[in-house]
Amino acid sequence: MHLEIRALSKTYGNGVHALRDVSLTIPPGMYGLLGPNGAGKSTLMRILATLQAPDSGSVELVDSSAGGPGRIDVLRQRHDVRRTLGYLPQDFGVYPNVTAESLLDHFAILEGITDRRTRKATVEALLRRTNLWEARRRKLGGYSGGMRQRFGVAVALLGEPKLMIVDEPTAGLDPAERVRFLNLLSELGENSIVLLSTHIVEDVSELCTRMAIIDRGRILLEGVPLEAVRALEGRIWRRILERGDVAAVEREHPVISTRLLGGKSVVHVYGETRPGAGFEPVEPGLADVYFSTMNGHLGHGVAAQKAS
Repeated sequence: MHLEIRALSKTYGNGVHALRDVSLTIPPGMYGLLGPNGAGKSTLMRILATLQAPDSGSVELVDSSAGGPGRIDVLRQRHDVRRTLGYLPQDFGVYPNVTAESLLDHFAILEGITDRRTRKATVEALLRRTNLWEARRRKLGGYSGGMRQRFGVAVALLGEPKLMIVDEPTAGLDPAERVRFLNLLSELGENSIVLLSTHIVEDVSELCTRMAIIDRGRILLEGVPLEAVRALEGRIWRRILERGDVAAVEREHPVISTRLLGGKSVVHVYGETRPGAGFEPVEPGLADVYFSTMNGHLGHGVAAQKAS
């Protein structure tokens, strides 16, 4: 099974071009959609989740396995898509005075699981899978952010979906909750398509076998994260500066990122050759791929070719 997105475009009434001719093929496993806030990620997620219509383009869920449904038109066969879809939006509400067990049981009824014994077994299995069984009788209003996210996954898994859409899932989570949540997503990606939308580079580098970088509604780069990183070898240079010296370096060199370390500024520069005295070569990471792409040094040219 895979997802085919072809020439998808969306412009809002205020003139914002949220998506511009987006085309992607998303295979089974974890797929990362990486971009800054306002890049068009959530618009694409809502379209794929059948909650919003594009202005043009097509989306098909393709299952070529024996006995599979064949091709499902996501934009026109919304009911068929929803039977195999799990969606965890960036923001979702819960009833704060209801326990996780009782609310998940309610959602199971809405999903069509009417047999009481089957529903009880399903609810228990999902709460255990999301590591919420011990907290099943706690009210959702007392859950941490990470626990609420895991409860959202439990709800999304009720229909045993083959397509999971997860929008900015780790924003605001503490490090421990983030690790638990990412481990859960990784398990889900073993048996289905999991599309992860995020602005956090580490989420993609730790989880995803393929990725795309999107900005201002356009796909800038698509490919395998490790291959995209290898395409940058020998092109990323580092220099450690006093904080007040960064502006001068930015005027002279294509700086792609700056971070603080021990009161100093660590500057990464993109260059085919050494930029100058004081710079040293550094092994690139996915953050360097992201910032190089966003700064126009990589994209549909050499990096995209090597990463495909």
